[in-house]
Amino acid sequence: MNICLLNDSFPPIIDGVANVVMNYADIMTTELESNVVVGTPRYPNVSYDGYPYKVVAYPSFDTTDFVKGYRTGYPLSIREIDQMADSKPDIIHTHCPAASTVMARILRRETGAPIIFTYHTKFDVDIARAVGEGILKKEAIKAMVNNIEACDDVWVVSEGAGENLRSLGYQGEYIVMPNGVDFPRGRASDDMVKELDKTYDIPEGVPLFLFVGRLMKYKGLPIIVDAMNELAKKDIDFRMVFVGGGADQEEMQEKVKSYGIALDVFKEGASTGTNTPGSGKGKVIFTGPIHDREKLRAWNTRADLFLFPSTYDTNGIVVREAAACGLASVLIKDSCAAEGITHDRNGLLIEENAESMAQLLEAVSGDLDHLHQIGQNAMDEIYISWDKAVRLAYDRYKVINEMAKSGELGIRKHQSFEYLMNSAATILDGTQRVFVDIPKEINLGMREGYKEFRDEVRGNYQEFLDGMIENYQDFRDSFKANYQELKDNIKDSYEDIRSDVRESVDNIRGGVSEGLGKIKETFTDDFDDEKYDDNK
Repeated sequence: MNICLLNDSFPPIIDGVANVVMNYADIMTTELESNVVVGTPRYPNVSYDGYPYKVVAYPSFDTTDFVKGYRTGYPLSIREIDQMADSKPDIIHTHCPAASTVMARILRRETGAPIIFTYHTKFDVDIARAVGEGILKKEAIKAMVNNIEACDDVWVVSEGAGENLRSLGYQGEYIVMPNGVDFPRGRASDDMVKELDKTYDIPEGVPLFLFVGRLMKYKGLPIIVDAMNELAKKDIDFRMVFVGGGADQEEMQEKVKSYGIALDVFKEGASTGTNTPGSGKGKVIFTGPIHDREKLRAWNTRADLFLFPSTYDTNGIVVREAAACGLASVLIKDSCAAEGITHDRNGLLIEENAESMAQLLEAVSGDLDHLHQIGQNAMDEIYISWDKAVRLAYDRYKVINEMAKSGELGIRKHQSFEYLMNSAATILDGTQRVFVDIPKEINLGMREGYKEFRDEVRGNYQEFLDGMIENYQDFRDSFKANYQELKDNIKDSYEDIRSDVRESVDNIRGGVSEGLGKIKETFTDDFDDEKYDDNK
């Protein structure tokens, strides 16, 4: 089967969704013998060679100031669309509702292949972080939901993710397609685990709690830190390890330091990494990011409990990575990450506050054997490998492909209403307006004319969308048809232009030379006629 995977993030940007795309591409290429092409925005000075599948990197522009670390792809890149279309995809699978899905819809128009969309993350939260609350967020969400509704099959990674998508206005159908983890089932080697004990002050028999992921407050980090402080106040011995980096890392480290619980006791000769020294009651460790998967497995094996009080994550791959190593997790009751978790069976559930976490940890810390049994149950009941997850997805690919061939899919809503436009300049101008000009105007205090401003934006937005499809095909066909003629005309005209330029230069030179001669002659005559004496 020929498969085209599209996503707005890919190495050098590594996030959860990029990890999904790489695992899909790797397993489908190596295990399922499929022809895979990945389309993603291009990053400067990055080579996309060396993958076992083809990566088509298309032009992008810098929006890293608005969406931290990410560039925005230009979805009307005709050359790259043609490269992906040449692979004759049977399935187009897009993992981001923005540029990737716009490009997927154009590619569907070119090839007729059906589009599958996977909803991975609460993108409304990310939009709000980029542009704030208000009209920009509302219009961006509306555009993305329209994009999703135009796809032929919509997947979500959990029931909670589906509910979130519904809350944004999505009215279509969806199915749950879980993500897997690339940790093998089983514990890390004893040698890897012992290496951790050699580096940090982690006594045997003392409960070790673990968090792995981006250090962002919306993942529940303040709940963890405050709960650790409550335990420390009660003289309960423990170690808490944060693995990862992120925008809120420094703030969390400062908070731990202010509580006086940052670990400042290391084994002799060991590196302290990014840890912040505390007051002597060392219990909390910040290791910084760890990219070595075996070291991460070692931490998950060494820990007694994984803490993940996040209501942001729609699936929580790290929870299943922990389960792969026999490590149970503490999760927020009714959160997406807690789906499939039975309290005190294969995980532990709390309310969304530090007091609830501290009370639970105090209660379970005295029975580590019981925690380890819960971890074993998690391994047996909630672990899913990437191989299994991708094979489930591949089986659905085959169903959708057959439905497309038989005509069962029909014509999707808005299928003829593609996000296309007259030229590259139009979309660049539109992006400039959305990401730069409008935020600046709002920040400058356009309060008096807000209603007129809002109506103008809405009117221009709809006009922007309405004008795309009608002109795109004409633009594309005209460009292709006239390209050779344009090239020939330029070639034919080149010598004439060159000759004209040379003739004009010669005329200018002659005129200048003649003018200088006359000026010289005039001044010579003037001095010869003694029109100027010494006094003048």
